[in-house]
Amino acid sequence: MSTPGVKLTMDGAELEVAPGTTLLEAARAAGLWIPTLCFDDRLAPFGACRICLVGVEGAKGPVASCTTEARAGMVVETQHALSRRIARNVVELVLSELPVPPAPHTELAQVAQRLGLDPTAGPAAARWAGVTHEPQLDHRHPYLALQHELCISCGRCVRACDEVQGAFALTAVGRGFHANIAAGLGAGFAESSCVSCGACADTCPTDAISERLLFDLAAAPDHRGAAR
Repeated sequence: MSTPGVKLTMDGAELEVAPGTTLLEAARAAGLWIPTLCFDDRLAPFGACRICLVGVEGAKGPVASCTTEARAGMVVETQHALSRRIARNVVELVLSELPVPPAPHTELAQVAQRLGLDPTAGPAAARWAGVTHEPQLDHRHPYLALQHELCISCGRCVRACDEVQGAFALTAVGRGFHANIAAGLGAGFAESSCVSCGACADTCPTDAISERLLFDLAAAPDHRGAAR
């Protein structure tokens, strides 16, 4: 005997989803876009970045779509004005802390662009003038490069290392502006329990962790002597 589905309304359309489906999953199944940065469908929902907020009729305020399960009779608005304004502000603050604009292929750049922000403008174009992260490259791992200044503390690399590989090589450190990640208790990847699976680099939305081969190719001068 099949379990009855959950019926709800999202952006004016009636949907039926399986029990336990989150609002983000329901939206994606319906072809609707909700911005995310800390979410990876291979990992348990985390709800840290707060840019996947949506409006739910009767709720006191926007809710995180990645951690909120669909309930019968819900009326959801993915284009909710307050939710999108919060998402734009969060992403703009993230961009304002980076010393350089995010690479165009990264999730951060793509999310910023879809929210109407210019990810190529760099911190100088941000409404909030403030300190940016100093470049800090950890190149001690034979296969991975860690650019600390690009870390936005989304937690995806730590969770991928724990949940996908079970290596527990990464940990979150610091708070606020100084939040970042560390490997091997600060001694670097090479001295950690890292098994070089690459799960952290694969999930990173900013290239803070990347494969060294790709990092070296991007940093290498081309035939005209200019950096690529």
